[in-house]
Amino acid sequence: MGGDQGPAAVVAGIALSAEINPDIAFLLHGPRDTLEPLVEQRKALAGRVEIRDAEGVVSMDDKPADVLRKRKDSSMWSALESVRTGEATVCVSCGNTGALMLLSVVRLKKLPGIYRPAIAVLWPSRNSQGFNVMLDGGADIKADERDLLQYALMGASYARNGFNVRRPRVGLLNVGTEEFKGRSEMKAANDLIAQNANAADFDYVGFVEGSDLPSDRVDVIVTDGFTGNVALKTGEGTASLIGQLLREAFAHSLLSRLASLLAYTSLKRLSKRIDPRRQNGGVFLGLNGTVVKSHGSADATGISAAVKLAFQLAQSNFSEKLAARVAAATMLASDELDHGDDDKDPQAKDAETSSNTGNGRDKSA
Repeated sequence: MGGDQGPAAVVAGIALSAEINPDIAFLLHGPRDTLEPLVEQRKALAGRVEIRDAEGVVSMDDKPADVLRKRKDSSMWSALESVRTGEATVCVSCGNTGALMLLSVVRLKKLPGIYRPAIAVLWPSRNSQGFNVMLDGGADIKADERDLLQYALMGASYARNGFNVRRPRVGLLNVGTEEFKGRSEMKAANDLIAQNANAADFDYVGFVEGSDLPSDRVDVIVTDGFTGNVALKTGEGTASLIGQLLREAFAHSLLSRLASLLAYTSLKRLSKRIDPRRQNGGVFLGLNGTVVKSHGSADATGISAAVKLAFQLAQSNFSEKLAARVAAATMLASDELDHGDDDKDPQAKDAETSSNTGNGRDKSA
């Protein structure tokens, strides 16, 4: 209910997903009187949707703390409850990011040892998988060296378990690649991540710059939420500008229009690659449950992309594998930070290979 385009775009998006994938079912949370007519208009959703009546709506302007105190009747609260109780596998929301993160932490709880959850977003790249993972995308604008280390651990596990990158390459976003550049916490994080890379089974490439976001040099880019969110919005705006300039260029003259017809297939392929709607969906990492945050302005195509990502994560048992990896690796890193113990736990590398590893998660999540 909280997206910029309202529930009609959400219903249209899940209808697109339903047409493509017969194995998805939906719990749709919001005012029943508003949602039922929208669902009834979509034949693809017949028998595929259960509406959970929730009258309260979290707006984009609501303060997260006020939502926690006063919006227990909201669609956002109801959606997260369905994940907490095991009715749903993943929660997808277009709503207020701060409120969604706070409610997710309160209702689903953080994984053991996690200081701050992070939002992992996908960035189109030249890598074989077609994108890089960047975190934090805006969950918390501050991050010290311990937070950045945990982001590296979680980002590597996301790339490995969610997208089959066997040994992820992790970079730390900075104002330069030289070790003497950057804030003090960046230098401290550089040392911490390097010390823990082998034990956590990823390759650390050191500092990277903004130009490396779409490169094939790394698979995971680690940064604080302020920088990550600015980079994400800048990338989305640039992609939109490129598309607009291309349309203007090919409409300039009769010859350019003819050229556009000849290049139609290639242009369509390029449009899909740089279309931010098709990479929509930031995953909240560090929680006892999977939450996918769709862009607030997402249309039906964007909603469908977020649902596709959610389904892929559910099918891969991503939440369980992430919990096992993060629990083992974070305990190792915390022990080293707190006690200065240089001994590495050899079992940390094997934690993710079994979804049955004890990880302290509530059974219903």
